[in-house]
Amino acid sequence: MTVGNSVKYCSERPTIKILAMREKDAFVFEIADNGIGFDMKYADRIFRPFERLHSEADYPGTGLGLALCKRIIERHHGKIWVHSAVNSGATFSFSLPT
Repeated sequence: MTVGNSVKYCSERPTIKILAMREKDAFVFEIADNGIGFDMKYADRIFRPFERLHSEADYPGTGLGLALCKRIIERHHGKIWVHSAVNSGATFSFSLPT
């Protein structure tokens, strides 16, 4: 999932932080990195199957990873979201009900 993406989309030495916490009726997980990041106007697009922000020549892959994550999380009645900025890394978060 996003740990693999954190390594793939990092131009320097990757730094990855993983956090888990319990909120009212859910467990919330966050994966933050120091990767290349992206413009938030594409945030919904990256969770769609076969949607890619970069060419396969630049970053190999099918564009299915995050779409599969979203599908699995939603099947368990959870939610997934992201915060990012160009050249500032990304933080992917998801919640699953307790």
